[in-house]
Amino acid sequence: MKPTFYLLIAFLSFSLNAQKNIHHRWDAMLQSFVNEKGQVDYQGWLTDQDNLDAYIETLAKMPPHESDSKQAKLAYWINAYNALTVQLILRNYPLKSIKEIKAPWDTECFSSGGKSFTLGDIEHKILRKMDEPRIHFAINCASASCPRLWNRAFLEKQMENQLTLVTKAFLEDKSKNDIQSKQLKLSRIFLWFGKDFGSKKERIDFIQRYSGVPLSNPKIDYLPYDWNLNE
Repeated sequence: MKPTFYLLIAFLSFSLNAQKNIHHRWDAMLQSFVNEKGQVDYQGWLTDQDNLDAYIETLAKMPPHESDSKQAKLAYWINAYNALTVQLILRNYPLKSIKEIKAPWDTECFSSGGKSFTLGDIEHKILRKMDEPRIHFAINCASASCPRLWNRAFLEKQMENQLTLVTKAFLEDKSKNDIQSKQLKLSRIFLWFGKDFGSKKERIDFIQRYSGVPLSNPKIDYLPYDWNLNE
């Protein structure tokens, strides 16, 4: 019985370490193929497509447990969404826009824990249900007007800091948001997902908090959305 007990302990230890390190492969790929501006080298990534597929297979085999922290679940599903989006682009590359692909957000592309998911499922039925509006600045739809694809994996222990960084970076990007004290020209993300940010006052408070710009009853307009590929 003793050897069996120690084998079980060793297995559990290995399993916990594997879960902890599950996103390291994705992190390495992001650093190799995504620059600081979020521009993606899809042409180069084609040469490492098998590695991406292997990472997604690992995610499929290791879904988050109900007992996992909210931060661990956020990391898993944000990374999954972004990796699956890159996989979708690579499988259809070359192209000028994700919108050239038929039903990109409504086609099943991932199976885990006995369930199948579309990108839309991950975004709307999982991530948006987690009461964390900053996820909108962490997930990337492979388009120029999207928040940039962060070139590091999201990790449980760094989640709060990472979500703050990506939110600030998005709001400070003049091509996506122009924030003045009395005039806001915002990304349409704030229009499409307005209820995730609360009332108008709550939305303004959110923008003020993460942009650092004092706002005084600003007028709000929304910028056009550029769906060209983020390369």
